[in-house]
Formats: sequence, C-alpha cells, structure tokens
Amino acid sequence: MLVQKYKDMLSGKSVIRQLSEFATARGQEIGYENVFDYSLGNPSVPVPREFTDRMIHMLATKEPLELHGYSPSLGITSVREAIAENLEKRFGLPYRKEHIFMASGAAGALAHAFRLVTEPGDEILTFAPFFPEYHPYVDLTGAVLKVVPPNLENFQINFEAFEEMLTEKVKAVLINTPNNPSGVVYSTPTLQRLADILREKSKEYGHIIYLISDEPYREIVFEGVDSPCVSYFYDNTIMCYSFSKSLSLPGERIGYVAVNPACEDAETMINMCGQISRGIGHNCPPSIIQLAVAQVLDKTADLSVYETNMNILYKELLDLGFTCVKPGGTFYIFPKALEEDAKVFSQKALKYDLVLVPGDSFGAPGYFRMAYCVDTEKVERSLEAFRKFVKTEYGKESL
Repeated sequence: MLVQKYKDMLSGKSVIRQLSEFATARGQEIGYENVFDYSLGNPSVPVPREFTDRMIHMLATKEPLELHGYSPSLGITSVREAIAENLEKRFGLPYRKEHIFMASGAAGALAHAFRLVTEPGDEILTFAPFFPEYHPYVDLTGAVLKVVPPNLENFQINFEAFEEMLTEKVKAVLINTPNNPSGVVYSTPTLQRLADILREKSKEYGHIIYLISDEPYREIVFEGVDSPCVSYFYDNTIMCYSFSKSLSLPGERIGYVAVNPACEDAETMINMCGQISRGIGHNCPPSIIQLAVAQVLDKTADLSVYETNMNILYKELLDLGFTCVKPGGTFYIFPKALEEDAKVFSQKALKYDLVLVPGDSFGAPGYFRMAYCVDTEKVERSLEAFRKFVKTEYGKESL
C-alpha cells in the first residue's frame, strides 16, 4: 500500500511551482520574453568567471577519483577547513572544520538541523511571512512547525505573538534573514531581543532552545542595510547556508551546516550530522562542487542587478498606490495586493501576462510575492503591463 500522507501531498503542490509551469506554458504560446514571470526564485545572473575557470582547471588537471569519488561523510576536509577559516575571517567567531558539515544546499542543511535538535512531537517556531516549504521540511520529520503571525508594519518579528507561542514544547526557532518572501533583513535590535528571549526561556524550561538560521540570501544585502551575523547574538545557533544565490549555483545543490563554536556540544552535533545523513540520503554532496566553491569563498556573482531591479519595482509600485515594505536584500518584494484576496488579485494579473505569487502560503494573506531575479530590461518592460493591469482592474494610474 502506498503511504497516504505523500499521496495527500499530491493535491497540495507548491503554488510557486504551479505558476512557474503556467509561465513556461504561456511562453510557448507568445514567447517567454513576453511573459513577465515573477514566480520562481531562480538566480538570473551568471556564475562568477572564477568559479568556471576553477572547474575547467580541475577537470584538466585533477585525478578523476578526487573529483568524482565519494567525499567523506562530513564533507571534504580541506573544504570544511576553508569554510571555517572564511567564516572566522568574516565574522570573528572561532570556527574550525569540526563545526562544519557539507550539505546538499540549504534544504539539506535544514534537514540535518531539524533532526539534530527535535524529536517527533516537538515544536519549531518560525515567523510569517515564511518560505512555504518549511512545512514539509519540518512536519515530515515528526516535529511540528508553528507559525508566528507577521508584524505587518515592517516584517520584523512580532514579539508579542512569539512570546505567547514560545512554550516548553518548543525546541527550536527557525529564522530566515534576509527573508523570503519579504526581502526584509532582521535588524540588530530584532536579533538582540530574540536572543535575550531565547536565553531566558531556555533557562526557565531547563533545555536549550536552538536558533536555526536559514541564510541562503546572506550575501544579497542592499546598500546601507543593517545585516548582522545571526550567530553573534546567540551561542546555540545553527547556521544553514547555501551557495545557490551568492554564486548562482542552485542546480549544484551545495551548502553547509555551521554550528556556532560556542554552542554546547558543537562538535558532537557535526558528527551527528554524518549519522543523520545515513537515514535521509542527504549525504556526500558532489566532490567537484565542494572543491570548486572552496576556491571562490570570497567571490559572488554580480548581485548588484537585484538592487537595481528592486529600486525600479519599488518606485513603480508606490507610484501605482501599492503599500510595500522596502526590501533590504534578497531578490523578492512583497507588496500588499489591491484587494483583500491576493489569490483573486494574482489571477487577474495573469490576463496581463504578469505572474505573481499570492501570499497566503507564505503566512500573509492579502500580500503577493515578486521574484525579480530577471533581466533588468524585462523588469522595465513589465512596468507598462503593471500600469495597464492596475488601471483596467482597479481604476488606478501611476502618479
């Protein structure tokens, strides 16, 4: 007999993926260049030339077994050493290879982090708006994800609701900063207050409440934005990182778990990750990709295009009468729809070949997400479609 819970999931496919599939199909009809597809967060800028050069050089000079053989369970030692050294240099925390576990992207890192610190029935709290895939990521471990309602004023943490929900059953708190879908970066005061609460409640409940920090957008932060290192604030932090966005490598599925060196039993936790991987199959990410990223840890793709796109869209959205918190990073913007039901709003937008994602599955009904990781030229062309959409459907014109 097939497992019913996975059969049930077939009727709840990702809205983001469904809209992306619609955009692809529509593109076959009218040309994809004429579809303003803001659905999927797929990095649009090329990988750094240095990464490509390193790959070519390794393929030409290294032994095939070194490049294509299995890596050790915790990852290639030299790669873990390089990442630890880079983190120490950047953030001033004494990371060593014993604090690093190589994973198949941030999703793989999170899969290990959740299993490190929760048993079935334990609770993990996260904050709306949040990445919808957190639900299957957490719920399929046997733990329970609970979502703190959003602070709609600025998309920082809703601390009043958080403290009400932070019961003894909570074993971890999951944050994502810079945030998908809002683009907001948690500020220093936000992280300080969060850390103070976690220390207080860990002491009160007699067990550590871990902070799991999902950081695939860490490098995409805009000029002048306060973007502190989460691990500065709280010893029991588990960082989950991916190179997907910083290097435009989502298909290579490479990232890592970095346990704060000050965390209790940090080295044991990393060794446990190697055992967790035996049970979930998220083990031994590609050796060649591990080796390549280790040589470009100080490089990124040209991420400036995302800030350019954000500024274009933010200005136009405000001119058209939208309410919107200005993103501090990522390649997402999360405006309030022009009617109460964002699903209806987004459905109307499809008539103008604007593919927008309603915010319901992100825990913020009435809002919609735009992933502006597209060519700037296409962003600019989409503005006329937006103007036509808003004028025709809502009687509003640009200021």
